[in-house]
Amino acid sequence: MQGTDHITIWGSNAEDTIEFYRDLLGMPLVLRQPNLDDPSQTHLFFDTGDGRILTFFVSDDRPSNRRGQRGGVGAVHHLCFSVDPDEYEETMAALEDAGHQYNVFDRGIFHSIYTSDNNGLVIELSADKYEIPNDRRGEVLAKAQELRESDGAEYAKDEHLRGAIEELGLEVVENDLPDASAGVGGLE
Repeated sequence: MQGTDHITIWGSNAEDTIEFYRDLLGMPLVLRQPNLDDPSQTHLFFDTGDGRILTFFVSDDRPSNRRGQRGGVGAVHHLCFSVDPDEYEETMAALEDAGHQYNVFDRGIFHSIYTSDNNGLVIELSADKYEIPNDRRGEVLAKAQELRESDGAEYAKDEHLRGAIEELGLEVVENDLPDASAGVGGLE
């Protein structure tokens, strides 16, 4: 296994999808072609920022639905994209300027902005509290989990992540993020 290649979402229409993902979130539209299984639809390919691809099957006869819908087993609950901590507050301002409601939470080991796309899909934009090398991310989270369990904490907190980084011998570099509500909750 080498990682995720792409995820494909049933989307609304090309215009609204491009407006949200390319124009608002800044994901380059790298390929646009017919859906090879159903040429009446368009297949849009966006680069999520690390070379991984998010694609949408869209059709101009499908309007956007920002109200959202809850799915059952097997449905997508939300998509999460990493945001550079230095661009976190700019991201909130861009969402606000575009008329998108959002909530911000301190999730213990990272900060999250929750909003929804033009299809009503919940989108989480997360920023790490500490710099973590990508090739060590799983290891750091597993160590934070171990520390959380030994601490008897309900969920992983800042001190667990910081402790994991220290125990693994990595440099502790804290990112400057704004204050946010703590714990649980999401986009209403």
